[in-house]
Amino acid sequence: MTVPLPALPYEVFVGLRYLRAKRRNRTISLNTFVSVAGITMGVAALIGTLGIMTGFKEDLQAKILGTTSHIVVHDRTHDGMLDYEAQIQKVEQVPHVLAATPFVFRQVLLTSESAVQGIVLRGIDPQREVRVTELGRNVKSGSLGDLDRPPQPAPQTADPSTAGEAATPEPKHPGIILGKELSLRLNAFVGDHVNVVSPVGPASRIGTIAMTPKIRVFTVVAVFESGMYEYDSSLAYIALGEAQKFFNMGNTVTGIEVKVDDIFMAADIARSIEAALGFPFWARDWMQLNRNLFSALKLEKIMMFLLLVLITIVASFNIVSTLTMLVTEKQREIAVLKAMGATRKAIMRIFMLNGLIIGLTGTAIGVPLGYAFLWLIQTYWTFDPTVYYISHVPVHIQALDVLLVSFSAILISFAATLYPSWQAAKLDPAAALRYE
Repeated sequence: MTVPLPALPYEVFVGLRYLRAKRRNRTISLNTFVSVAGITMGVAALIGTLGIMTGFKEDLQAKILGTTSHIVVHDRTHDGMLDYEAQIQKVEQVPHVLAATPFVFRQVLLTSESAVQGIVLRGIDPQREVRVTELGRNVKSGSLGDLDRPPQPAPQTADPSTAGEAATPEPKHPGIILGKELSLRLNAFVGDHVNVVSPVGPASRIGTIAMTPKIRVFTVVAVFESGMYEYDSSLAYIALGEAQKFFNMGNTVTGIEVKVDDIFMAADIARSIEAALGFPFWARDWMQLNRNLFSALKLEKIMMFLLLVLITIVASFNIVSTLTMLVTEKQREIAVLKAMGATRKAIMRIFMLNGLIIGLTGTAIGVPLGYAFLWLIQTYWTFDPTVYYISHVPVHIQALDVLLVSFSAILISFAATLYPSWQAAKLDPAAALRYE
């Protein structure tokens, strides 16, 4: 026995018929085509823009977290942190914490034979640093392991004029790792020497009490590239013990770096670390440390979404004009439908259906068009990484963004149908048929 399919409401058939041009032309009318094209371009532009902005945000986030830790712990009441090994053990017992390492943070001057540069100098434990950050992967030349054991100097060739005298080897200096841009500015590469100058040194008495700068020679053992110009041009690393000796810190450190298993739970984990350590320790997550940057990116993404929604709103004006013209052209048919018993709600549904079909069609075409646009951008638009720090445009499309764009386009299309549908519903059939 064949089960009959339920018949569609007549409003659907009438609405679909009205979308077609009148008389013998069986193609979609020009006005309908323009309306669909407007919605399509608006949806595609929104998906493309949000995909690129999300990609840039996540690429920037990955580069920042590749150089800095997820959480940083400081002592509120002291310039340094005492008994840091015991605190690290407590931190590593907090749930979701993967690793922790001490660090020293100071601002110094770095000089070479040809340049001077103000930088941030970090003292690290190379063995534990690689468990917390991506420094080991970012090293492009040299070796991170040489930070504790810089390469031995080449033996000096004896001068024939001083035959019989032993050649004096060059003294061994502690190692330092420079960022790529910093290395280029100083013209200092692996094996070269640089001077670290601390503006705060021991007190001296020359007429009046004054502080003399402290200077020490370091050997470049590696060059890293994080992909962030700010880090590559102003950041250098030395061994933790060397930093403590150079800055006269004794057995203290600036703080503790922490890596967690979920970066988006970092704020909650930071609160758990504070609870585990107690006062006076203070834990800040990566979002707090870079709040201004990520807040600006988020605001920019929202503003771009709102501005590009205007494209869809402009396209909806065309839907209003198309349906208004349709109502004017179909007054006789509307009057006949009313005379045959069609209610006002049924007439409104006919024209609302027209607008929804335009919105759904434009959205259905615009979504894959936006994906195709992003694929072309990512595949064929390349950059010189030595200039732009990226080789291609980073793209990441989030399902929530696609749903939000699609819902907005359909909602705007539906809103554009309300006035023309209300106009059609209030039409008086007697007035429309009086001169027919």
